[in-house]
Amino acid sequence: MQMKLVVEFFGLFYEMCPGLQVVPDTWNKIQHWGTTAGTECDIRTKAMSQRVNASQCGGVMAELESDNIRDARNNKARSIPGSALIYLKGPKFLIYVSGALSMWGDRMWHFAISVFLIELYGRSLLLTAVFGLVVAGSVLLLGALLGDWVDRNPRNKVAHASLFVQNISVTVCSIVLMLVFSYKQRIEQIWDGWLTVVCYTVVIILADVANLASTALTIAIQRDWIVVITGYNRGHLAGMNATMRRIDQVTNILAPLAVGQVMTLASNVVGCGFILGWNLVSLIVEFFFLSRVYRIVPALSVKPPGVEVDEVYLQRMERRRLQAEGNVAQPQPLTEGNCNTRLQLKEITDLPLCFRRFRWLMSTCKDGWRAYYRQPVFLAGMGLAFLYTTVLGFDCITTGYAYTQGISGSLLSLLMGVSAITGLLGTVMFTRLRKTYGLVNTGIISSCLHLGCLLLCVCSVFAPGSPMDLSLLVPDVAANSSELGGMGRQRQKHTYPLGGGSNQPLLPDRSSIHWTNNTVLFDNVPSGTAPESYVSIILLFLGVITARIGLWSFDLTVTQLMQENICESERGVVNGVQSSMNYLMDLLHFIMVISAPQPQHFGILVIISVLFITVGHTMYFLYAHQAKRKSRLNT
Repeated sequence: MQMKLVVEFFGLFYEMCPGLQVVPDTWNKIQHWGTTAGTECDIRTKAMSQRVNASQCGGVMAELESDNIRDARNNKARSIPGSALIYLKGPKFLIYVSGALSMWGDRMWHFAISVFLIELYGRSLLLTAVFGLVVAGSVLLLGALLGDWVDRNPRNKVAHASLFVQNISVTVCSIVLMLVFSYKQRIEQIWDGWLTVVCYTVVIILADVANLASTALTIAIQRDWIVVITGYNRGHLAGMNATMRRIDQVTNILAPLAVGQVMTLASNVVGCGFILGWNLVSLIVEFFFLSRVYRIVPALSVKPPGVEVDEVYLQRMERRRLQAEGNVAQPQPLTEGNCNTRLQLKEITDLPLCFRRFRWLMSTCKDGWRAYYRQPVFLAGMGLAFLYTTVLGFDCITTGYAYTQGISGSLLSLLMGVSAITGLLGTVMFTRLRKTYGLVNTGIISSCLHLGCLLLCVCSVFAPGSPMDLSLLVPDVAANSSELGGMGRQRQKHTYPLGGGSNQPLLPDRSSIHWTNNTVLFDNVPSGTAPESYVSIILLFLGVITARIGLWSFDLTVTQLMQENICESERGVVNGVQSSMNYLMDLLHFIMVISAPQPQHFGILVIISVLFITVGHTMYFLYAHQAKRKSRLNT
């Protein structure tokens, strides 16, 4: 009844103030609210009157009252499963499931292929190093072309083609590996062992093709589809980005453990079969889910039209000819009226098709890097790429160093689990900070938190227990300075020996290594030997683990900034160049380790890594300053 009075009051107030403008939708909602509330009041009043009558008639109406209440409760109960069913059939949930299957398969394959290559080549690192170089080099060179291909083709064709190529490549590669493991001795006797080399080459090429297809699929789904599915709503986009990153964090820990257990309890052949079966099932499920998402989100079918290869090439050639002649007029688009001019230009070029295609590929790569440089978020993207040049992560380098300092495999596994939890906390912090302070300020806060935590890693270099010895980098200095040499020998007592000399590399011969996830377990580590102090290694891992909160929050910030600020027609090529930059900076940190491979050099690598990360965050601070100044000018 009170609700009706409120609505009547609004109606009377509206009539008394004829100049008042009220949005029709708002007034309709108020009337609907009052009608609903009034109906509910009438039902309650009727129920009360029925209860009074029931007491006079022996309780006959009490049964009718309970029926009404039961019907209302049943309708409310039906609405909850109905909304859950709608969510399960919605595009967000389908994207989450498809992404989880894809990430799980990728994590299993990336872990398993490294182990397989080590086992194939006599427990040597050669094939693994070649594979890593091929993968990084291919993405570095072809990242812009992959992004351009994503931009020029319909979304469903890009997703389906990438998904099919990725899973089929992994499937065929798994079959080849199963054959090699099963008939290795016979294969080595054919063609004087050259058939083995052919098999190694096929495995590396197929694995590289699968990685390229996975990169294209990631660009298409996580950088383009998600933006369209959320309707360019920043809040929903942040939620989907954070959820996808949480799925990635969980699969990064669980997937390698799962396939590692299969390989340990059974064999490498069974592990290959397990990956093969997973990829076939995942291919069917992901194909169906992505197809359904494409159907239920009509906006995905709308995309800026692409331009044919020959047309793009001819337009660029005419532009160069006009510039050479000093004509400032812009080239006209291809129409029937000037088609003859294009044909004449095509004849003048007089180049075979293969050369014209090659020149187009080179021009596409150059234009892609130029488009990346022109983006307003260029500095933010470069800042994110600089964060890849670091040894402060749970990769084989850091875990190998931890083993030289007396950290056990079980403890490292526990630390990796804790780091995954802190990574998840980073995704939660990102969503909260974005709502409170905005996206740009979220990146500033995340950068400060990341750098602050990494200061603990810098302190670990000079803390008790650190094996850093600068004299190993300059042998002449050690010869000329006995005091420095004495300090070096004193500091070397903290090094955890691996049965070798004092210059034992971070990663020794893999004949003594078992692989568990991203962790390396050594067999020849002497038992009972421990460093004099664990302060240095504790500070190192405390900084690495806590820094992941700011790291993943910053990563999500830059990702969403690129999603919001890059135009739809260039979204693929710019993200492809971003992937190339990430791989390039990741290669630099491996070059750093090759240049300083000893545990005594690790402190220098830590300092260099922090410097690169500081440069990256400084680039983001410059972007944030420019963005805020532009925002103030616009207002």
